[in-house]
Amino acid sequence: MKADELWKRSGLSGYHEAWSFADAPDKLLDLVRREIKTATCSVYDLYIAEDMRIPETGDYSILLDSHDDACCIIRTTKVTIEEFCDVSAQHAYREGEGDRSLEYWRKVHKEFMASELKSIGQEFDEYRRLICEEFELVYDVDKGNIERKA
Repeated sequence: MKADELWKRSGLSGYHEAWSFADAPDKLLDLVRREIKTATCSVYDLYIAEDMRIPETGDYSILLDSHDDACCIIRTTKVTIEEFCDVSAQHAYREGEGDRSLEYWRKVHKEFMASELKSIGQEFDEYRRLICEEFELVYDVDKGNIERKA
């Protein structure tokens, strides 16, 4: 299913974008759909270099798999700008990857971010600013709207 079809089917309204995780899109998408992954982050300088809009609380994202099929919709619940060295163990746990430890998170994100920064001619350092997002799953193509208890 295409992103615009999923957006119409969901009945949601508001700002939305469609994207896939840059690294291991299907694996990370599966973690989101199982509500293990409830956070993500990206390098702030990449947004600036590519003149991209900084995510905001309340934004929706249509998540795509590796074949560009729309699979689910998440809503951003919190956005913070933090330096890599200040990312908390709680955020690393919410990212849901590996053993969910801060040590694991730092290792894999340092490698990934160094690679991403190379694409814009920059180098990674521990003080690099990140856009840290928390989100909730609100729609899944297999389940429809996800009910939330207040």
